[in-house]
Amino acid sequence: MNILFRQTRELTIQIDAFLDTVSEGALVFEKGVDDYLAGNEARFEERYADIKALENKADDLRRSIESHLYRHSLIPESRGDVLGLLENMDNVIDTAKNTLSLILVERPETIPELNGDWQELAGTAARTAETVVVAARAFFRDPLQVNENLHKVYFHEKEGDRIAMDLKRKVFATDLDLARKMHLRHFIVNIDKVSDVAENVADRLSIYAIKRTI
Repeated sequence: MNILFRQTRELTIQIDAFLDTVSEGALVFEKGVDDYLAGNEARFEERYADIKALENKADDLRRSIESHLYRHSLIPESRGDVLGLLENMDNVIDTAKNTLSLILVERPETIPELNGDWQELAGTAARTAETVVVAARAFFRDPLQVNENLHKVYFHEKEGDRIAMDLKRKVFATDLDLARKMHLRHFIVNIDKVSDVAENVADRLSIYAIKRTI
């Protein structure tokens, strides 16, 4: 982190804390889906409370970092990219929290025989998010290392798309009524959306990293 922000240790600590928070949110998201599938409602609600608190923490850290950048007139040539990156990283944990919120409210009735597929989908979404956090850390420390992590983000995202498609096919191949099939499809899409948002961050990171190395 000291390469881009060698002028201020406080900002370095805040950005590391922000990225840690997004990464932790991805892990809580995965565990939350696992708890819901296992029928552990009390634990699931605890996971939701945890990710809600993490989302609030990420928001606070992002605002503090933005204020610090403007207040101390730091890196004016890269400020827009940094702010854009933070906002898009924030979308990752926001999406994860919103998906658990939907599950909390709508309580989808899943198919026990397909729980392994749901777990695999949530796990892949979490790995996509965690990997883009690693790439974001590289952006601040050594932009030449960003691409080494971005290809992993794209790999996990494609895996998520594959798992989501297979799970949709399995759901629609059952004898469930159409309304329940559509409801389950809705949650497949929302869980996979975490990977999609992480991929959007990766796309931006690729451009930002190129600009830093020119």
